[in-house]
Order: sequence, then structure tokens, then C-alpha cells
Amino acid sequence: MIRTLALVLAAAFSLAACNTMQGAGKDISSAGDAVTDTAHDTQQQM
Repeated sequence: MIRTLALVLAAAFSLAACNTMQGAGKDISSAGDAVTDTAHDTQQQM
């Protein structure tokens, strides 16, 4: 019983971590896009 509960909790935490990492990846990607856009705009102004 305890072993099953531990496995279920471990699976739940793993799924939560995947969602967190996916969100972090999207945030990092958005930041990279912003830097790229700013660099492009600055280059065009030169």
C-alpha cells in the first residue's frame, strides 16, 4: 500500500516538473526572441 502510494506521488511530481520545465522553456524562448528582435531593430537603425 505504501509502495503504491509512493509511486503515485512520484509520478505526480514528475508530471508537475515536466509542466514546469515546459513553461520555463517557453519563457526562455520568449526572452531569446525579444533579444533577437531588439538586435535586429538596432542593426536596422545603424
